Amino acid sequence: MEEYRLVTIWRFEAPLEKVYAAIQNSLHWPEWWPSVRSVKQLAAGNAEGVNSVWRYAWQGKLPYQVEFEVCATRVDKLVAIEGVARGDLDGIGRWNFTREGAVSIVRCEWHVRSTLWWMNLLAPFARSIFIRNHARVMAQGGAGLSRLLNAPLLSQQTIDLMAEVHLPAAGG
Repeated sequence: MEEYRLVTIWRFEAPLEKVYAAIQNSLHWPEWWPSVRSVKQLAAGNAEGVNSVWRYAWQGKLPYQVEFEVCATRVDKLVAIEGVARGDLDGIGRWNFTREGAVSIVRCEWHVRSTLWWMNLLAPFARSIFIRNHARVMAQGGAGLSRLLNAPLLSQQTIDLMAEVHLPAAGG
C-alpha cells in the first residue's frame, strides 16, 4: 500500500468558533466543498462525538472517487478532531485549530495508505499527480469555507511531509 503524509494549513480572518463549527459539521461539507460528493453518518458516538462514524465520498479533478469511513477517536472542542479512516484510504486524519489574534488557523493532517490496487500500481509514476489532486481538493475546501464564513482566507499551503516539499495553493 502506498503511503501519504499530507498537511494543509488554512488561515482565516474569522472567529475560531465559526471555523471549528463548520469543520465539525461535516454532514454539510457537500454544500460548500465541491470535492465532497457525499457524507453520511453511520453511528452517533458519545455526547462529544467520540466513536461517531461517518462515510465520505470524495472526487477531485481526476476521474476517480475515493470512499472511506472515519471513526472519531478524539473531539476536543476548538482544539482538535481526530479519526481513524478505513476504506479506499486507511490511516489517521486530524484537524487542529488555533488562533493568533483575529486569525483562525486550521491544520489538516492526513496520514494514510491507499488500498486501491490501481492507485498503488500507478503510484510510482503518478504519486505527484495524486498529491496535486489532494492539494486542489484542499484549495477548494479553503475557498468554500471562506465563502461560507464570509471571511477572508488569508493563506493556504499543502505540504507533502514525505517529500518535505511545499506545494503552491492550487485554484478551484
